[in-house]
Parts: sequence; structure tokens; C-alpha cells
Amino acid sequence: MGIVSQEAIKQFQALMDQVDEPLKRTFQNVHQGYLLETFGRFLKAREWNVSKAHKMLVDCLNWRVQNEIDNILAKPIVPTELYRSVRDSQLIGLSGYSREGLPVFAIGVGLSTFDKASVHYYVQSHIQINEYRDCIILPSASRKYGKPITTCVKVLDMTGLKLSALSQIKLLTIISTIDDLNYPEKTNTYYIVNAPYIFSACWKVVKPLLQERTRKKVQVLSGCGRDELLKIMDYGSLPHFCKREGSGSSRHSQNGAENCFSLDHHFHQQLYNYIKQQSLIKEPVHPMKQGSFHVDVPEPAAEGTQIAKTIESEFNKYGNGNGLSDSLDDLKINGD
Repeated sequence: MGIVSQEAIKQFQALMDQVDEPLKRTFQNVHQGYLLETFGRFLKAREWNVSKAHKMLVDCLNWRVQNEIDNILAKPIVPTELYRSVRDSQLIGLSGYSREGLPVFAIGVGLSTFDKASVHYYVQSHIQINEYRDCIILPSASRKYGKPITTCVKVLDMTGLKLSALSQIKLLTIISTIDDLNYPEKTNTYYIVNAPYIFSACWKVVKPLLQERTRKKVQVLSGCGRDELLKIMDYGSLPHFCKREGSGSSRHSQNGAENCFSLDHHFHQQLYNYIKQQSLIKEPVHPMKQGSFHVDVPEPAAEGTQIAKTIESEFNKYGNGNGLSDSLDDLKINGD
């Protein structure tokens, strides 16, 4: 860490020492004992501008307090059938760990339909996975590997990406805004696999709009990406859709033990059981209630809005007048 970085963190810490007690309490859940790494993440997200990073973190802490985010891991989505529907339509899971100890999160971008529950349930589920990652998964990995592990890698499967994904842009913008403003710099690298032609077309126009540090994190791999991913993780940690060419992130082709998207996978079983246990601890007298956990969504940054509009425009090009259709998802690109 350079002298400039050390000085910025020192100034940042001095400012944070002055915040009110409610913010200090929720900040403990954010940093989990890794203060320097947390200050570094927020500083990096604001190009090492201390005053902007401080505002970003304080806004994040206020959002957490106002929306009771510290209690979200005690708010299970019930009944179980509803949660299973959420899992079947919001495809995400923990497939394993890289050789450096970073959690590997798999995301089925192309086949996530987000059509089995209200927006609030999907936002609730997303934040719960974020919080479980930050409060349970990352601290556990840090202890196991004997070093601070505060970030993860994500493998994004584009299998099945279609023009109909336009209907999901609003929800995806909400989720990405929550992540950008409240969970910055938590992902080391994004690996894109099974990318159809339509992704290639969108990526070419979106890439210039991204900040350089974000562009550097994205790697588009050839095919299912297996060979490249095996350079950073063992076979057992590969997402199921990377274990053989053409396997894709189907919701139904794998059994629950192998498919990390499934509620039957051990990661989701542990997560869901943890949330139900926390609910019983915090509200032992009251039965679990059905109903989503509503969260205020911050306004997206200008960059995020522009990217969403660009993606929408690019998708519309393929839906109007040039004869290309949803069959584009059958065409694959190489990672160039």
C-alpha cells in the first residue's frame, strides 16, 4: 500500500470516528473486523477521493439503518414453496472457492426469469445473499486461509440470453444500484461464459461506458470457460454449467446436489436454515410471517442509467427490422 493510500485511509478513519452510534453499530456488520480493507473498497469506488468515499459510506450506513438491513438475515421468505420459486427464477449460488480462497459465485444471467414473485422478494433475496456472504462466508474463508478475504469472483452464464431480457432491465438496474452504492468493490473478477452473439453486440457498446477499473474486471471466456477457470480453481469448485461444453445453466438438468442454483444445494440449504434460525432467535414468540421485506432503492448513478438505456437500445435493434430473433442465443462468441 502506497503512502498516498495510507494517508487517505488515515483521513477516512478519522472522519468515521465522528459518526453517530447507530451508524457505528451497523458499520461493524459492514467491516467484520477488516477496517482497512473496507476503507480501501469505498476509496477505490470513489477514485481515492476521501470526502466522496466518506459520503458514500455514510449514505450506505444510513440506508442500512433506515431499512433495518442488519435484521434482514432474520427475515425468511416463507412459505418454502415461495422461496423455491424465487431460487428457480433468480439463478445464483456458491459453487466453491478459488485456490486463493475467494468464494466463487455462479449466476445464471440468461435463464433467470424473475417472474415467480414480486420485485421486493427478489431484492430481499439478493441482499440476503450479499449479507450472508459478507457476515458468514467471507469471515469463514478468512479464518480458513489465514488472511483477509473480503472479495469474491463471479461466473456469469449467458446461456439462454434473449431479447425478452429487456423486461428485466428495471429489476437488474435496482439490484446493481444497491450493489454499487452499498457493496462496492466486492467482486474481484467477472467471468462471462456461454456468451451468445447478442451479448457480444451489447458488450461492444457498453464496454466504453464502464470505468476502467470495472472493464479490467470483466473477462469474456470461450465456450463454457472450463479450461480458463481451472487455472484459478479446482474442478470441484467449477459451477455446474462450466463442467462440460454445452451444459449451460439449466434449472432442471442437474440434481440439486450439483446445481448450485437449486434450493436443494448445500449452500442454499445452509443459507435458508440460517435465516430461519435467526428469525426464531430474534422473534421466538411470533410465527414466521409471509410478506416481503421492503427496501428503499437509491437512485441509480448517471453511469448506470446510461448503461441500461444503451443495453435496451441495442436489444431493440435486434428485435426490429434486421431479421434477428431469439435464436441468436444459439450463436457463441470467443473471448476476445
